[in-house]
Amino acid sequence: MAYLSSALLLAGMMTLLQGLQASQCPPLPMPDNATEFSCSSPSLQEFPTGFSEETLLISIEFTNISWIGADALLGLRKLQELHLSNNKLRSLPNGIFRDLPELAALDLTNNLLEDLPPGIFKNSSVLRQLSLHGNQLAALQPSWFQPLHQLDMLDLSQNQLRDVPPFCFSNLNNLTVLDLSFNFLHTLTPQVLEGLSHLEKLNLEGNKLQSIVDGTFQGASSLKFLFLQNNTLASLPDGTFEMLNHLTLLDVSYNKLTLLAPKFSREATKLSLDLSGNPWACECRMSNLVAWLNQYSVILWAEQQTICASPKNLKGHVVTSLTSGKLGSC
Repeated sequence: MAYLSSALLLAGMMTLLQGLQASQCPPLPMPDNATEFSCSSPSLQEFPTGFSEETLLISIEFTNISWIGADALLGLRKLQELHLSNNKLRSLPNGIFRDLPELAALDLTNNLLEDLPPGIFKNSSVLRQLSLHGNQLAALQPSWFQPLHQLDMLDLSQNQLRDVPPFCFSNLNNLTVLDLSFNFLHTLTPQVLEGLSHLEKLNLEGNKLQSIVDGTFQGASSLKFLFLQNNTLASLPDGTFEMLNHLTLLDVSYNKLTLLAPKFSREATKLSLDLSGNPWACECRMSNLVAWLNQYSVILWAEQQTICASPKNLKGHVVTSLTSGKLGSC
């Protein structure tokens, strides 16, 4: 009898918790003058309806929604922000954003999207921020990005991308931040960054990059922050960074680099570098790099972890502690 009472008490508590979770979502339909709707209840499984025409922001995150109808957002012509992160969305219908002429921010982080309709953003010309982080995208379609002339932030990190189609982002003239980190990219070519003349931050951390083609960053001459750490780069063309006059931070840590030629723009006067975690070959070919690091006011992050892997007698030495006379022979 006591066991039954405990079970009933537990069941009652669970019902109460579920009721509290559900109560996090405001009732619909919304008042005519309401401008924001927010829901983060795991009990929500269907996309709500009944939004006010005055709605400026919708945030439906951390729910169990797996499907949205093509007309779910119809009539919300004043909507500026749509946050749908951490749901179970596997696909989006074509035309879902067709009636949102003011939509400026779209967050689809941490869903299960494997693809998008070719013309999904056809009517999204004022979109400025787009996050597709943490989905299952295996390929990109250039048609997604062609209408997005005002986009300034694009997050494609933590997907399944193995390459980026040539000129995929060439219409994104106002893009300042591009995040492609933690995908499976093997190489980077000039066509990937073609047209990104205002790009300031590029994150390529945690890919499988083995090579970067000479001239790759020519189309992104405004770059300030470049993250290449945790890849498998064994070498870089001598002039890879030479045209980046505004470069402020370069991280090439934890690659397979043995040599780096210090051809940086003379206009990049406030440069910070992270060279740690690479198997540096402290031979005579490193003398230019060592001299350059010691001569100019370069901030070297993790300096004590920037060490020689060869030759044997210098293994473990901090690279910047070596003068040209102490470097091994070629």
